[in-house]
Amino acid sequence: MWPGAAYAAPAPKLRRLSLVNPHTGETFSGAYRDDKGPIPRVMQELSVFLRDFHCGATIPIDVRVLDFLADVLDAVGDKKATILSAYRTPATNAMLARTTFGVAEHSQHMYGRALDIHVDKLAAAMNAARAMKRGGVGWYPQSGFIHLDCGPVRNWTLDQQNLRKLLLFDGGRLEIGPDGELLISRRGGGFPIARHPLTVGERLALHRDLARAEFLARQQR
Repeated sequence: MWPGAAYAAPAPKLRRLSLVNPHTGETFSGAYRDDKGPIPRVMQELSVFLRDFHCGATIPIDVRVLDFLADVLDAVGDKKATILSAYRTPATNAMLARTTFGVAEHSQHMYGRALDIHVDKLAAAMNAARAMKRGGVGWYPQSGFIHLDCGPVRNWTLDQQNLRKLLLFDGGRLEIGPDGELLISRRGGGFPIARHPLTVGERLALHRDLARAEFLARQQR
């Protein structure tokens, strides 16, 4: 195993997950792995459930990131996870990398190996995930989520001090206001849409705004 590679955890037998996809309103609850290994029919179902919600594209999801998530949930006693981001096409990832601070150009999301999640015991889940040393663990305390992937072992944290002004596709700017509010200004005007820390709903609203800005930009090309 090359240096920094993800730790290969022992393959579990029966494994279950309870997930919510707030982008689509869909839920998943059930076993995805049995004593024979990953269940093909369920893995296909999860591929659709964890699709790129911007365009509907799917990819096979790496079962190791599902095992990682299941073990993190078990470690902190949480029963379910909200999936904020799973598979991203290269086009979606490139759009987010240009508009959202902290999105990696070669993200594990593009290979079906990463999940951005919100759980009730978020800080405890982050600490548990990092202690497992099974892949990448990103901590976004101000935005209320953690990133899990089954790539090389590494950790990072992005909080309010790491945020910066971002140029959006329609000529506006995204910035943090003097009182900690999140502002989107459009051609000289501005309005606060959220205050830190962002809730799950506020983060989804921001995702939708960025997706709309990308759509408008494509229409002008």
